[in-house]
Order: sequence, then structure tokens, then C-alpha cells
Amino acid sequence: MSDDDWRQRLSRIEIPISVSSNQFVKSCLDKLIKTGRLSKNDGINLMLEPSLVSVTSLANMVKLARHSDNVFYNRNLHINTTNICTLACRFCAFRKGPKHDDAYEMMPNEYIERISPVASEIDEVHSVGGLHPDWKVEHYAKIYSTIKNEFPHIHIKSLTAIEIIHISKRSGISIAKTLEILNESGLDSIPGGGAEILVDSVRDRICRGKESSNEYLEVHATAHKLGIPTNCTMLFGTVESTEERIQHLIRLRNQQDTTSGFQCFVPYPYLPDFSRLPEAQLATSSEVVRMIAVSRLMLDNIPHIKAYRMNLGDHLSAICLNAGADDIDGTVGHEEIMHDAGSTTRLDTSEAELVRLIMSSNSTPIRRNSTYDHFIEVESDFNGLRINLPVNSW
Repeated sequence: MSDDDWRQRLSRIEIPISVSSNQFVKSCLDKLIKTGRLSKNDGINLMLEPSLVSVTSLANMVKLARHSDNVFYNRNLHINTTNICTLACRFCAFRKGPKHDDAYEMMPNEYIERISPVASEIDEVHSVGGLHPDWKVEHYAKIYSTIKNEFPHIHIKSLTAIEIIHISKRSGISIAKTLEILNESGLDSIPGGGAEILVDSVRDRICRGKESSNEYLEVHATAHKLGIPTNCTMLFGTVESTEERIQHLIRLRNQQDTTSGFQCFVPYPYLPDFSRLPEAQLATSSEVVRMIAVSRLMLDNIPHIKAYRMNLGDHLSAICLNAGADDIDGTVGHEEIMHDAGSTTRLDTSEAELVRLIMSSNSTPIRRNSTYDHFIEVESDFNGLRINLPVNSW
């Protein structure tokens, strides 16, 4: 299903009473149909709208117009390169100093050992980590080429913007050259973590020393120009205001207008259990659902919105699938960053269980590849999976 004519499809969807009876939300629907774009003030007012069901109903209409009742997932494995990091962001519970008892750094052969037991069951390795004080571009290139030599079918999605900047500086080469070397060695796409809030006054409070908002966007713009697709993210519920959340969305939307390389937006709330940010505001479950919905409404040019279950948990993620989200990430198998911060989401969820979770939201599970250009419809009962015919496109 082409994304080009979603506004026309939106105009044909039956309007829920929760939308038609709300003058402001109905005006947002009219804008989306006619121009596909809401203003900053629209976004702020959607965040403040008393009727959450009106906002989520409109977001679900847009999701249905774009993707019907389909919800996408993939078969992936998370591997974190190292928890050693030269930064000490206040919200991060994952980072360790090089002399810490729990510090680790993975070599290429350790990657292979981690992947080998599940290599036939996954299509993607998702790999991010800390800013290692010694590693240069050659270390990461060796990891990626080793993976590709052993498992050529596996898509490598790796590195945040700040990791790429750090590798570039350590290696004495440009961002573009760094990405070219890594892409040639096997890097296929970039996951988009580390955006936090793209407002530098907020970043100065929660992650001083990290890349600026402009630098984050410049790294992604460079990747897009090189043909490397990326995702983008938002960490909300720390110290940012409602207006700053909307400003973040608009900055991503403007970047997408220019370089068109963002595949998916992934908003997730701050998990406070083991980090150093006592003044964090923390997001309620209803606020998480609203943030997903408003993201779908504001980001008219980014195809997919992910309910990242490693952060949200399975139950809340399933709710978000009826509030604008169309992706739930994947099987994961292993994850440290969110779990070090307090996530309790299971790491042993099978593909069949993930499919049943999607079906519980009255959605159709679609197994996708990492670049959203190959799809297979999948069903599940308590006896396992049933694979239907491949689907052309969404």
C-alpha cells in the first residue's frame, strides 16, 4: 500500500463520534486531509486536549489510512557493544567506567558467539553501546564485516549519532567518511537512539557533553545522503515541557522534508529506577499513549510509529497499537539499556507470542524486514505460527 495517497484514504474512513463531536480534533482531521500538516500550536493543543479518546481515535484513523489494520514486527536480536562510556548522562543507568566491576567490551568473535544460536531465527542485529575511549572505526568495521561474512542474510542496524561522532573524532576522519567505511563493512541502517529532546537547553540538563540537537540531525542527514536509512527517537518524561516535545517533533519533520531518510519514529518514556535524575517529571501510561498519538498526527512525512515494548511493556504497547502506532519492534532476545534503567519486559518472548500480542489489539501481524520493503502476513494460535503469502508493499 503506497503512503502517497493516505490523505485520500483518510477522507473515506468513517469518523468516530469522539472525533466528529470535538470541534478542535475535527479541525485537525480536516487539516490532515487537506494539507497533511498540523502546526506547532495544533500539536501543543493536542497534548493538552481534555479528551484523550478523541486524540487517540484521530491518530488511529491516520494509522488505518496509512497501514490499514496491519502492525509490523521483525525477528531481531539486540547486542550492546560495550557499556564503557566517556560520557555520564544523568538519565543513563547502562553506562560504566572502564574500571567498574561490571564494565565489558565485546570483540568480533563474541558477537558471532552471541548470534550463532539464533542465526536461523533472526533477520536483524540491533547494536548500540557506550563511547569507548579507545575504539576507532576499524574496530566497528571488523565487527560488521565478521558478522556479514558469517551471516550474510542478517541486516546490521547499529550506532547512535553520538557513537558515530565519537568514532569519527577518535579516527580523525569526517562523519561522511566514517559512515562510508562502516557501510562498506556491513552497516545497513542506523537505529536513531540518542535524540532525547532536540532542544539544547534540555540536553544541557540531562546529557551535558553529548551531541547538540543540530549535530544529531546532521549525522542523520549525512546518512540519508549516503543512502543509509535511519530511525529517529524521543526520550520524554525527564525535564522537558509540552512545547519542547512538539518542537522536537517539528525538527524531525523538517529534517524529513529535506532528506527523507527516517523510516520510523520511536518515542519512549524515561525509566527512572537506576539513574540520577530525581527531578524527572515521569510520564503516566495515559501520557505515553497520548505521545504516541500526537506523534502520529504531527509526523505526516515519517511512515511508521513504533510502540517500543522493551520500554513500554507488552500491555501498554498493545494499547498504543490502537492509538497511532503501527510497529512493535521485534523478538529482541537480549536487551540491556532499558532493563538496566528498570524495564521488566520479558526477553524470552517467542515470535508466536509476539504475533498473538499484536492480534490481541485486533490488528493483523506483518513480519517485515529492517527496511520496510518486504512483508509476510503471519498468524498464530497456541500450536505455533502459520505463514501466509508474502505481501507486496505497505
